[in-house]
Amino acid sequence: MTQSNIINVQHISKQFKDQKALRDLNFTIKAGEIFGFLGPSGAGKTTTIKILTGQMKQSSGFASVLNVSTDKINENIYEQIGIVTHNSGLYDKLSVYKNLEIFSKLLNVQTSKIDETLKKVGLFEDRKKNAGKLSQGMRQRLVLARAVLHSPKVLFLDEPTSGLDPSTQVEIHRLIRELRDKGTAIFLTTHNMEEAEKLCDHLALLNDGKIVETGTPQEIRLNHNKKKRYKILLKNNEELVLSQSEETVQKINWWMTSNELVTIHSCEPTLETVFLEVTGRNLI
Repeated sequence: MTQSNIINVQHISKQFKDQKALRDLNFTIKAGEIFGFLGPSGAGKTTTIKILTGQMKQSSGFASVLNVSTDKINENIYEQIGIVTHNSGLYDKLSVYKNLEIFSKLLNVQTSKIDETLKKVGLFEDRKKNAGKLSQGMRQRLVLARAVLHSPKVLFLDEPTSGLDPSTQVEIHRLIRELRDKGTAIFLTTHNMEEAEKLCDHLALLNDGKIVETGTPQEIRLNHNKKKRYKILLKNNEELVLSQSEETVQKINWWMTSNELVTIHSCEPTLETVFLEVTGRNLI
């Protein structure tokens, strides 16, 4: 798997009349990496995707995808890109299979790949059903199947599991990881910090169009773990939260020696807590 930069963003800003939607964004995404772009609604996540996919031009700065400047993106590069957004439409009067067959022709993909992809997203048994009769979760899986049908080198996912039931979320997460492991660069927007923690190799926290924190999920949490504390469960079912100190170390050693300690966990902040700390606002 190569580790070249598939997406390169340098000092990107976007202005809509008197509103600044994006402010001096800088980041790179490598092949085989899930990059989480996290923030509340209106933070600029979808605007960034539109710029990176050539649907919108930035006001200033430079961005490239697969070494092509985003202002020069054309239909040729779309054969290497997959996109899942809220408004990704389907042909409701056509079957699941026919929906993918249309895109297989547009993207020069052999039709033998359709059944293989439908099996991966759990829709093979429903391939003859009209798309208009699918549940929301099944529709989202079909949109994802269409986006990955051509084995894209880069995949843009805009809130791909929003509103889905937990079991469907798990299946989509599994497919996203499989794509990552095969070398696809994945740009994932979400306001679900738990999802980001599970999936992402690197994160950028976005607030009012500006990146306020970057790093791996663990790096971000540990960087803001200023008050080190430990949650402890003892044999008598007593639960304690103790700050790091010499006295705490002595107590833990004694409990361990006397076999009284059942569990011990560090209490570093969650990503959601970090976001609240650095922005002063909640994600929702």
